[in-house]
Amino acid sequence: MINLVFPDYPFRMREMDGKHQIFDEARKRWVAFTPEEWVRQNFLQYLFQEMNYPASLIAVEKEMQLGELSKRFDILVYNQQHKPWMMVECKSMDVTISDAVVHQVLRYNMAIPVRYLVVTNGRSSWFFEKKNGRLEALLELPAWREGEE
Repeated sequence: MINLVFPDYPFRMREMDGKHQIFDEARKRWVAFTPEEWVRQNFLQYLFQEMNYPASLIAVEKEMQLGELSKRFDILVYNQQHKPWMMVECKSMDVTISDAVVHQVLRYNMAIPVRYLVVTNGRSSWFFEKKNGRLEALLELPAWREGEE
């Protein structure tokens, strides 16, 4: 488990019809400001500002097919060849990262295979690399240059 320090970022916020919204720079639109969205937006800024991941190679909350079910991943990072490289599952801060949460992202990984998997609740984050059919825990996120493979 890794405790990330998110960058101090001046998010754009507004209230619309009595509901709080935050501007998602990746999706270029206003979205409901929920506890999970706070984690997603802060993790995105961590990827952009601290890790220098290119925003042009990151997809947020896109639909995917998992068997007969339609699901949405939180964050998907593509490599330079535009192939899925890392998947991030975000949970609100009050959700404990458990085996069930890790299994959720593993199920998503069946639909969209990636080398790196991340699960975060904003307080604690787990990073994994798939190697030889097994998951290996990592102590840090891979640097973007590794995404060029």
